Amino acid sequence: MTSVLDQAAVIAPTPARSAQGLRRPVMAMAAIVVLLVLWELVKVLVPENGVSIAGVRVLPRTDDGALPHVWSVLAALTEPEVNVAGARSVGAAIVSSGLFTFGLAVLGFALGAVVGLVLAVVMQRFAWVERSVLPYVIVSQTVPLIALAPLVAGWGGKIAIGGYAWQPWMSITVIASYLAFFPVAVGMLRGLRAPDRASLDLMHSYAAGWWTTLLRLRLPASVPHLIPSLRLAAAAAVIGAVVAEISTGTTGGIGRQIIVFSQQATGDASRLYAAVLGAAVLGLVVTGLVALLDIALGRYAGRTPARRADR
Repeated sequence: MTSVLDQAAVIAPTPARSAQGLRRPVMAMAAIVVLLVLWELVKVLVPENGVSIAGVRVLPRTDDGALPHVWSVLAALTEPEVNVAGARSVGAAIVSSGLFTFGLAVLGFALGAVVGLVLAVVMQRFAWVERSVLPYVIVSQTVPLIALAPLVAGWGGKIAIGGYAWQPWMSITVIASYLAFFPVAVGMLRGLRAPDRASLDLMHSYAAGWWTTLLRLRLPASVPHLIPSLRLAAAAAVIGAVVAEISTGTTGGIGRQIIVFSQQATGDASRLYAAVLGAAVLGLVVTGLVALLDIALGRYAGRTPARRADR
């Protein structure tokens, strides 16, 4: 059995761990700065009509209709959405549509995470379920989402649950969960198998059943594998929600806002890129929510399965 001091040493934050936590946001900001610098370098060095060799374009166009300046994209956020007095700004429109998509993405993420967790536990418990289901889980991700979205919307339009007609936002939630469940199922399954044989034998010597072993050993051991899977699932849920809004024509979300601004981008794509920027920020926000879960479960980070079993 581990001592109280050993447990405190594991749980208490160390200077190295604090420095690592600070290094991540700094590196993320540095990556964004590098990306913006490369963006402007391409704008300066590549001709507006791009570069073609033997009639084949090898470098894209860099005019304002294809690649606006970074400051033009930021300035577009303050422009009025339409040429009407008192109209809201482009930034306000993106925020409003982003909140709509945020709710659907979070709902799809939660639904996909639950399905993935349950599926992983069942596959770990019954080997025959894994052998029969896991190949189909993998194959399911090869279906093009842009082709699946209209099908889900069409099927949902024929469904009524308790006399309540299927709503367009439900189709978006289902599609978002469809992308989110896969990384959770695969990552959780790997995490449930993380304990080594010595830890499992120790639980067996305590006469612990499958359920007790799951709660006391397998679930804590799966946390380091689960958190990265949830981050991928959160980003995938946002992508699924945006693509579903575009494919199904659902209004109110940021996906629809991208379509509207793309139709307005005749000679200047600043508004279009501003909407895309809003979708990227939305993905960061949803993924950041998973970081809160990572902090809550940080007591399991860096702990070996054997030490967990000794508790």
